[in-house]
Amino acid sequence: MGLTLNTIVPWGRSYEEYVAMFGLTETDLSRRLLGCGDGPAGFNAELTRRGGRIVSIDPLYAFDTAQIRQRIAETHDTVMAQMREHQASYVWTTIPSIEALGRVRLSAMDLFLADYEAGTREGRYLTGALPSLPVGNDTFDLALSSHFLFLYSALLSTDFHLQAITNMLRAAQEVRVFPLLTLDGQPSPHLGAVTEQLTRQGFHVDLQPVPYEFQRGGNTMMRIARQHNASSGREDSYSSLSLPSRAEGMP
Repeated sequence: MGLTLNTIVPWGRSYEEYVAMFGLTETDLSRRLLGCGDGPAGFNAELTRRGGRIVSIDPLYAFDTAQIRQRIAETHDTVMAQMREHQASYVWTTIPSIEALGRVRLSAMDLFLADYEAGTREGRYLTGALPSLPVGNDTFDLALSSHFLFLYSALLSTDFHLQAITNMLRAAQEVRVFPLLTLDGQPSPHLGAVTEQLTRQGFHVDLQPVPYEFQRGGNTMMRIARQHNASSGREDSYSSLSLPSRAEGMP
């Protein structure tokens, strides 16, 4: 068993974790990136420092720095207590201990907090909530969803997942989602239906291993791309799909 949470909490991963869990290459990192549900992750700040192009979208960004810092502090105690209780559900190699985990997570979130005001002014942190996205069609090359879709399967329906991924594919040519396990370490019950429906809609779906495993057994990402029409030399259109209207909010 793993964590049990009755709401979606702000909890950020590091740049190095993003690179590993999404199998990001140097070519990927040079593309126009969209982070969907990034929360207080350090990826945007560090990639920007390295010259990358990224926009992150999360409902958390409706709050100011002090409010986000307070929410992180409240989340930290809850998550760390559960991590101590369920240590056997995790792989303690890259992150060797509970104490190291706390340092890694707080370091990533401190990097975010230090960058947040400047990033907001520069348009790198936008307030928004899946399954809708406040960006235009084909604005990005690659959209990433970390520790939201599939992880919170008990709170988010199959239809929510389909709408969210379809909307990300409206904004970007390719989508990657990690992890595919739920909070309690089980394969998401939505995975089969989401894969089948996206394939039926004409998208190319792969489940690919990645060089990252913290949740035991959680070393696979979903990679979804628009199909390429070889005969016409163009990508199949997504415009005929039924896209959701903007969501009113998210738990």
